[in-house]
Amino acid sequence: MTDAVETEDAAPAPAPIALKHGVAVTDSLGQEVLAPAREQYRDLVETLRGEGYLVCIDLTAVDYLAHPHREVAPGVTPERFELVVSFLSHEHKTRTRLRIQVPEADPVVASIVDLHPGADALEREVFDMFGITFEGHPDLTRILMPEDWDGHPLRKDYAVGEIPVQFKGADREERG
Repeated sequence: MTDAVETEDAAPAPAPIALKHGVAVTDSLGQEVLAPAREQYRDLVETLRGEGYLVCIDLTAVDYLAHPHREVAPGVTPERFELVVSFLSHEHKTRTRLRIQVPEADPVVASIVDLHPGADALEREVFDMFGITFEGHPDLTRILMPEDWDGHPLRKDYAVGEIPVQFKGADREERG
């Protein structure tokens, strides 16, 4: 009699994680989505640039305060903030998106302005609206809100309220 191991109750082996450049890769409606760690972000952008991804289409952030257990790439730990950066390769006619998890306790990522100068205003906007700092950015100052504004309006814990509209040169009595 042989010693047989029953496998009926054994959990199926997890699917292998697809990797590209050492980073988890998934697909979203036919678009490649890479999930680098913050420490891998800048090097990955440089690698992608060398592969022909010469255009940074968009750079924004998402505050997942109310959704801490959302679905992310296998092997990736979700954080409160997520930096989302999209690149385009005219040569290959493809787009690639990066999703970088950014912890609330240390909202800092490397700047890519020297690799993609068009990301300058985009990084400033994310800094202004979400409070994510871009290390190495040449002029990380507010771009939408006044310099003395307190807080970051697109954070989910930012108080909702009314912002009075002020028109230059308009006298209050004239507006009736």
